[in-house]
Amino acid sequence: DGQNVKRISAFLTESATDDAPAALRSQASSTFLGAKIYGQGFLFDDSDQAATSLSTMHTLISKDPRNTELIFPYMGGEELNTSPSQSPHRYVINFGSRSLEEAEMWPDLLEIVRQRVKPERDALKDNAGGQKLKSAWWLYDRERPELTRILREPGRERVLACSQVSSHMIFAWQPTDRVFSHALNIFPLEEDAFLATLQSRVHEIWARFFGSSMKNDLRYTPSDCFETFPFPADWKDNSPLNAAGKAYHEHRAALCVRLNEGLTAVYNRFHDPQETDPGIAALRALHAALDRAVLDAYGWTDLAPTPEFVKEDDGSEEEAETEWAPSKRAKREKFRLKWTETDRDAVFARLLDLNATRAAEEAKSAPAGKKAGKASNDG
Repeated sequence: DGQNVKRISAFLTESATDDAPAALRSQASSTFLGAKIYGQGFLFDDSDQAATSLSTMHTLISKDPRNTELIFPYMGGEELNTSPSQSPHRYVINFGSRSLEEAEMWPDLLEIVRQRVKPERDALKDNAGGQKLKSAWWLYDRERPELTRILREPGRERVLACSQVSSHMIFAWQPTDRVFSHALNIFPLEEDAFLATLQSRVHEIWARFFGSSMKNDLRYTPSDCFETFPFPADWKDNSPLNAAGKAYHEHRAALCVRLNEGLTAVYNRFHDPQETDPGIAALRALHAALDRAVLDAYGWTDLAPTPEFVKEDDGSEEEAETEWAPSKRAKREKFRLKWTETDRDAVFARLLDLNATRAAEEAKSAPAGKKAGKASNDG
């Protein structure tokens, strides 16, 4: 861009490193995928024909209150992004890791799974995966017992969640009383500073570079986007960072309820230069304050990026050329409220160097045979 720089790295930034970022041990065990149930028949849901109705669920609970022990709210990516309160509308039967004999203590629930899940499982191929699902037809494909243990810890009130695929990078607090679907990434930390850091534009720069994409949406893969990301030092005890995260979350939650819109719709407004709702304007200001708190936590007080509306290239013009339609012509241009490319490059370069520094420090302090490794895409 016509600027003199000390060097140009493999990432086309001024960073000192050309290496791919390493997975950091400090990030290990800080993220989980939700459960993979493999069978809509486990669900109670009025909008899915494969599921049992909610009225039937209430009847079964009235018949035998013990059924509530194995029925949980079921949270997926759609609910997280579209519900104004980020609340589930579905419920799910969960036998955990119980044996068939133990599951028979809840005969009504087991019969539902026998009728609605077992036939689907029986039709699977006789390979290793199919045989496993057939033989344990009353259990989830992947139950995530370690996540379940963490969710049930005494005193734990919330975890942070994000959808694996979303048009916006959105993190939101969730209660621990539910089963999370495999469409969600779950982070079992409770500090407001944690939300502040991950929701910031600092982290979004990193995630959008190393994450993959599905159509025009971000696919947030923890191994690439989170495990390599270097957090600010002592972020948990950073009072301004915690305060910024708390203020941001509380305002955003109230705004979703007032507008009766989910997080995706709210962030569509957030990035729309024609949006003038005072609540959206306040959210933009709180986001700028949150970004400032994160930059300060890194000690990068010399950086002063300012967000601006940048037109997004979503391929709509190419579509209009191949298949014209009035709706496409009338479609409004998409914008994103983000830092300038120069500011993004400056932050990205510092994050790359910080990752390299942290990885080197961890390698020195690691026990023999255990060194920080390269991140890999685990899908």
